[in-house]
Amino acid sequence: MDEQTTSLATELHRLLQARLQADKGWLPFDRFMALALYAPGAGYYNVRTRPIGRMPSGGSDFVTAPWVSPCFGQALANSVWEALQHTDTHDVLEFGAGDGTLAKQLLQALGDRVKRYCIVEVSAHLREQQALCLQDFAHKVQWLDTLPDHIHAVAVGNEVLDAMPVKLLHRVNGVWHERGVAWHAETSSYVWQDQATDLRPPCEIEGNHDYLCEIHLQAQAFISSLADRLRQGAAFFIDYGFPAHEYYHPQRHMGTLMCHRDHQSDTDPLQQIGRKDITAHVDFTAMALTAQEAGLHCLGFTSQAHFLINSGLLSLLENASMAERQRAQMLIQDHEMGELFKVLALGAGQAWEPMGFVQGDRSHRL
Repeated sequence: MDEQTTSLATELHRLLQARLQADKGWLPFDRFMALALYAPGAGYYNVRTRPIGRMPSGGSDFVTAPWVSPCFGQALANSVWEALQHTDTHDVLEFGAGDGTLAKQLLQALGDRVKRYCIVEVSAHLREQQALCLQDFAHKVQWLDTLPDHIHAVAVGNEVLDAMPVKLLHRVNGVWHERGVAWHAETSSYVWQDQATDLRPPCEIEGNHDYLCEIHLQAQAFISSLADRLRQGAAFFIDYGFPAHEYYHPQRHMGTLMCHRDHQSDTDPLQQIGRKDITAHVDFTAMALTAQEAGLHCLGFTSQAHFLINSGLLSLLENASMAERQRAQMLIQDHEMGELFKVLALGAGQAWEPMGFVQGDRSHRL
């Protein structure tokens, strides 16, 4: 670990210790995750300069669909184009734009159809990368710290919901606890510690075996805020996850929490804190119900494979090289990204059927 990394780790440790002391020695996991990822000047997304890339040799920790193939952004652009036309809007709003690769793909494909491209980004490092990537579109792009009060746009969020802090619930001997983090002085390490809670998963978990799972209160609050502000337009969220009946299946008893570093994954967020990504799969049922309760329509829900194919991916590959076709196949193959990743579309105003869900819509399974 170099001197700068050591310094940053020390600063994050100081912040965690201060929060633990203020909270009587116990920190709910969602607060721990928020600090580990987003603490100013010390959290993962504020210090990791290039988290996204194809290979660890470039210093990256994970790869996202726009990096796998530009056809991802081009196919998504077809659906965004349709949504802009249908909702009579002219702006695109992207949440958490990574290094700007998807924004660039969308702006190139959409051309003059987009008057303004707004990015909501909390990481100063990533904003710098986005600005560099999008310098050819500087006249259209602007950055926002928070959601606008009134949104008239088509919104896009690729792998955004999975990075929002989650609460952990742990059923032990039939009793539900909230899992949090404490400091163990004897071993000088962060450890798990459970406390009894009135919180519950959104559905009953069959059986009486011990069970660990996440609930997505922060992501739900985000969706609710978006719904309150989306006056005209639509939103597309692409992420890995499941509907509730799969998410809270009795056999998924260890939850979905994952960490990513150097293109390797593990399940221990209490190690290498601030130096690796922490994510959880998305409960898409919770997202859709939250949106509907706040007044939006669920326009569609399907696998990434169905969505991209419906949005014209195969026609984009007709004149592509063999290498490009092979990369694009990763987007739609079941054992790669095609089935694990899902797409949820939400809309304001009157409901309509976007092209991405014409075949294979699974809204009835939410």
